[in-house]
Amino acid sequence: MKKEENKKYVKLGVTGVAVIVVSLICFFLLFRLPEIFGGFRAVLGILNPFMYGLIIAYILSPLCGKIEGLIRKVFRTKKGWPAGVSILLALVLAILVVAVLLLLVIPRVWDSIMGLASALYGEVYRVIQWVSTKLQDQPELQQQWNEYWNQVLARLQNLIPELQAWLQKDFIPTLQKVLGGLGSQVASILSVFKDFFLGILISIYLLGSRKKFAAQARLILYGMLPKKAAEHVEIEVRYADRMFNGFFMGKLLDSAIIGLICFVVTYLFGFKSAVLVSVIVGVTNIIPFFGPFIGAVPSALLLLLENPMHCLIFLVFIAILQQVDGNLIGPKILGNTTGLSSFWVLFSILLFGGLWGIVGMILGVPLFAVIYDIVRKVTRWGLSKHGRQDMVEKYERDYPNEDRIEVTIPEDLDDVGPEQKLVTESAKPAK
Repeated sequence: MKKEENKKYVKLGVTGVAVIVVSLICFFLLFRLPEIFGGFRAVLGILNPFMYGLIIAYILSPLCGKIEGLIRKVFRTKKGWPAGVSILLALVLAILVVAVLLLLVIPRVWDSIMGLASALYGEVYRVIQWVSTKLQDQPELQQQWNEYWNQVLARLQNLIPELQAWLQKDFIPTLQKVLGGLGSQVASILSVFKDFFLGILISIYLLGSRKKFAAQARLILYGMLPKKAAEHVEIEVRYADRMFNGFFMGKLLDSAIIGLICFVVTYLFGFKSAVLVSVIVGVTNIIPFFGPFIGAVPSALLLLLENPMHCLIFLVFIAILQQVDGNLIGPKILGNTTGLSSFWVLFSILLFGGLWGIVGMILGVPLFAVIYDIVRKVTRWGLSKHGRQDMVEKYERDYPNEDRIEVTIPEDLDDVGPEQKLVTESAKPAK
């Protein structure tokens, strides 16, 4: 009896000490959050090349797989050299595509910007001349206009001595600050180029060892988790890969088609800044839902400076183009990739856009689709575990048009549990 009481007090003491230690750790972390976040940012800054490499490798991995499969089919070989050739060809093809796009687009964009700057100067001069002409028949307004411009000119004349004094007194310190800031900006740009170049090199290693890394990750997964849990995680990772890859590749193709159509139409209508407007529309179209509006507003303002009638034509055209994209081009390319309703698409864009800005608006939809799929599977598993399969059946009868994405189970997975069978069957389209 006495031993049991001693064990009880020992457990209470250990629990009390554990609570105190955890509380102290929580307080420490709470008051050291800026330093902790600073450390995370420093580590992420060091790992930037690896992040670039991961992104490049992830984008080029499907292309490498297709090229490697084609080479093995043509040469009928099982040796290792097709993998290296496919990586080299994929990188060369990607660099060529980017280089050609830059060479085609940048000169036209520069010409459009210079033309807009010239048009803006001409429009300002034209407005001043128009005001002066209209005021010739209004002596009182003409006098007020002249007084206003005299005040402006007087103010400019007074600024000249102030500018001379500023040049003599503050110019050198200000110039030093500007040059220092410019130097830091140049260093930042060079650092980005350095990280990107290292990312390309790292992506080569990642692409060359992608199958080995996948096998190692699978070993770690099944070594750390029970078999059924590891199966669920592997299935969800495969689903997330298909979701992100399909969404981004489809969005890039869709945006390229939209940009090309916009260029053809604006060029036929004689828009001077057809290339610039088309680039803006194509790039912003990558952002779901809000992308067309984000691209249309600055483009319309630029065209308004160039020609108000062109601005009106562009607004009508962009409204028609977005309807065609939303109802014809987009569904043909993307299909129902995410399986999300319009409400959840809007919710994910606003949520992740508020957290991560433009990047969040692009990543938000496929990321939320993965989260939505996990919640749906867990809910169905829980209902099955508690014997409430009838609720699932009733829900499917009441909402037969709900988007359901088929979940593919890897062929080498055996001993699939009843909860996994439920997830797989519920993912099939309703008849």
